[in-house]
Amino acid sequence: MAKGVSQVEWQQALFVQGAGQGAYVADGELVARLRQALGPGHEIRYPAMPDEGEPDHAKWKQRIIEEMTAMSGPLVLIGHSLGGSVLVKCLAEIEPPRPIAALVLMAAPMWGGDGWRYDGGEQFEPPHDVADRLPQETPIRIYHCHDDEVVPFAHLGLYAKLLPRATVAAFDEGGHQLHGVEASVAADISGLPAVR
Repeated sequence: MAKGVSQVEWQQALFVQGAGQGAYVADGELVARLRQALGPGHEIRYPAMPDEGEPDHAKWKQRIIEEMTAMSGPLVLIGHSLGGSVLVKCLAEIEPPRPIAALVLMAAPMWGGDGWRYDGGEQFEPPHDVADRLPQETPIRIYHCHDDEVVPFAHLGLYAKLLPRATVAAFDEGGHQLHGVEASVAADISGLPAVR
């Protein structure tokens, strides 16, 4: 665990959006629901990622590093859809500039292997040893809904296999935007020992 994480209550989270035209606006509704569920005292920073219609891992990674550097204290990193995929790969490639209190993936697609294989998608594929590269003491939570109409539910199992120490939660309903799941997510991340 990064020094001092367990002694400092997290107050900031960085939410990384999904991809596609209009994703920032659509994910803004999920961020609003999470903010309400978390209550006062917890800030969710929600920057727009560059070129959401044609995402580039290197550009998104640079933006994430800039945002983390500008924030303070231990951070909860939340990635929705492609944002989750990018966070996983990004954390495998860098030494985070801030302690990471938790990594939260919501409806994240797996790239390569048994996951998605699209032209250009290899840039989002996590390294095979990603579980060893991620901060070892950082709790990982993965959420997915059975009725996700964008990212197949099977991707939850692919992430569970790739990140065996992660805690996974499946929901019958909620779709790709995880409607109604925010209270469970907020309770889980608020209750993590590292973020008290």
